[in-house]
Amino acid sequence: MARSIFVLIGLAIALALAGIGAVYVGVADTTSVIVWDIRAPRIILATIVGAGLGVSGALLQGALRNPLADPGIIGVSAGAALGTVVIVSTGVAYGSVVAAIGGIIGGLAAMAAVTVVSRSPRGVEVVTLILAGVAITAFAAAVLSIVLTTSDLAGVRSTTFFTTGSFALATWPGVAATLPFVLTGFIIAAIISGRLDVLSLGDRAAFASGLNVNSVRWWALVAAVLTVAAGVAVVGIIVFIGLLVPHAIRLVLGPRHAPLLIGSALGGALLILIGDTAARTLVAPVELPIGVVTAVIGAPVFLLLLRRTRAQQGGWA
Repeated sequence: MARSIFVLIGLAIALALAGIGAVYVGVADTTSVIVWDIRAPRIILATIVGAGLGVSGALLQGALRNPLADPGIIGVSAGAALGTVVIVSTGVAYGSVVAAIGGIIGGLAAMAAVTVVSRSPRGVEVVTLILAGVAITAFAAAVLSIVLTTSDLAGVRSTTFFTTGSFALATWPGVAATLPFVLTGFIIAAIISGRLDVLSLGDRAAFASGLNVNSVRWWALVAAVLTVAAGVAVVGIIVFIGLLVPHAIRLVLGPRHAPLLIGSALGGALLILIGDTAARTLVAPVELPIGVVTAVIGAPVFLLLLRRTRAQQGGWA
């Protein structure tokens, strides 16, 4: 317990320092208008989105008992982006609550499709989950491109924006549209964290202990979508944060979901803040998409985790 508290406090301090640094790094002018209207919403939105991605990954890995579960990999983020674009293309204001709801509906639809396809009597299969996620992502990306190409509304962003993510257009309305849904997901996650520990023992053992397995899994998946989809609706798809952060936190704090979820929120926010600062300063004055930065870091780690998971399960042939 003392170790967990120490690590979480350390992450919180690092997050605060990263936020302060993000205000001044790469800024030529630090007047109050620049800080408040441009930098502050960007930093706060990055913190919210990063925390949501970290918690979403931890929830998906716990609920599906799959170490490779990540909202970007299994198609949830792509579904959320598509839902947002469809809603915005009808004339709804980008960055609004209604657009965020569209993203959540799209994320829930993608989650439902992936889980239905990948379920088996033995649980969620690793390979089927990944392949289903690839199919959903490809389908959502294709439809998203069609909608963006055929729509001439000024509020619809580019395909690159939604597929690689960016905080360059962060605003206070975007923060207001994202925060309520992410907080709701956090509250649900906090309520079911203890039950996720029981679920990690396996469906049979959890059922024998009196746990309503289907209910807990359903609420965990809903919370996972809420914590990531609203952010995708505002900043686009950011991959691998939900995969990397929970694994890193689990190595330090162990598998208990209460500290894992808190650590994943802090770690996700910290990693996104650092990544966003790097994205806008590495090749300045050009700004890299944040999704490019996270993919460069996350893809090699994903391959290593894929290899390790395959070895642990004795191959997938």
